[in-house]
Amino acid sequence: MTDAAVLHIKGRVLAGPEDVRDELWVVGGRVTYERPTHARDVRTVTGWVLPGLVDAHCHVGLDAHGAVDDATSEKQALADRDAGALLLRDAGSPADTRWVDDREDLPKIIRAGRHIARTRRYIRNYAHEIEPGDLAAYVRREARRGDGWVKLVGDWIDREAGDLTPCWPRWAIDEAIAAAHEEAARVTAHCFAEDSLSDLVEAGVDCVEHATGLTEETVPLFAERGVAIVPTLVNIATFPGLASGGEAKFPNWAAHMRRLHARRYDTVRAAHDAGIQIFTGTDAGGSLPHGLVADEVAELVAAGIPAIDALAAATWRARAWLGRPLLDEGAPADLVVYEADPRADVRVLAAPQQVVLRGRVVG
Repeated sequence: MTDAAVLHIKGRVLAGPEDVRDELWVVGGRVTYERPTHARDVRTVTGWVLPGLVDAHCHVGLDAHGAVDDATSEKQALADRDAGALLLRDAGSPADTRWVDDREDLPKIIRAGRHIARTRRYIRNYAHEIEPGDLAAYVRREARRGDGWVKLVGDWIDREAGDLTPCWPRWAIDEAIAAAHEEAARVTAHCFAEDSLSDLVEAGVDCVEHATGLTEETVPLFAERGVAIVPTLVNIATFPGLASGGEAKFPNWAAHMRRLHARRYDTVRAAHDAGIQIFTGTDAGGSLPHGLVADEVAELVAAGIPAIDALAAATWRARAWLGRPLLDEGAPADLVVYEADPRADVRVLAAPQQVVLRGRVVG
């Protein structure tokens, strides 16, 4: 094996939860564990190595008011990259970010198309706002526009009820999820409350975002059906502020949001203990900035999830779930180097020593 310029990383390469190597080489932008025989211009980096982190719920191309321009989208993607998040699942955006795919210096994005919501039942300018009879058709459209995912808004505040209520009748969910699966796409759904969960899971949903409404009744159902969750705990931390802002008009909703927030750690820990797959997501791009993946891992640990499982939720397990390579022989060299062992203290994720994207040191 020969190459003109080589990156040599020494220390501890955490290729998997139980796969620890002493070194790796980056040759031609790809990982190898074989020492190059005629390498020159070798750069050596020492530290603890993880596969590029995964933010499995963010929104490149979106801010609090809707779609943003390309320059803003670029800043969002760069913030994620510099934080070590090199694989992003964009869980709904009205912006066309396909141009990012042509940029070798930006993270890979797996898109879920645009959110699909019930009329006047979501944030303005974010979603296709439609009625149940059109849901399956819009799901097919977004399945073809996205990268193997579709995003539904499963519940939102109902102004007449003054609280969170499900957005769709069961028959519409059945049709929509069947349509997505026919298009070889997986379905995820935004759900804060309790009442929207059973119908979605029984209809075959693949993932639920936030999932703050999980209960003793629905946790076993998620586990049995293999439905994953992305808790977005850094976003759930905003619930008390949201409740205070809407309390005068919707007191029942405000009280509900506070209850969901108060039990958030118990909810996530119960899901973990039941064997539900949990992945890291920040919900960046709405009201939150990008680059918060380390904070989300720390929140999972604060909820009582073991550090190794919290790391897996942002690395090995998340990449496998999304069908993307790890630090395997010949894989693209997307990795992050840290000064200390993240298994001992996940807080080191907040300070990457080096970020390597497609074999290039970018941070």
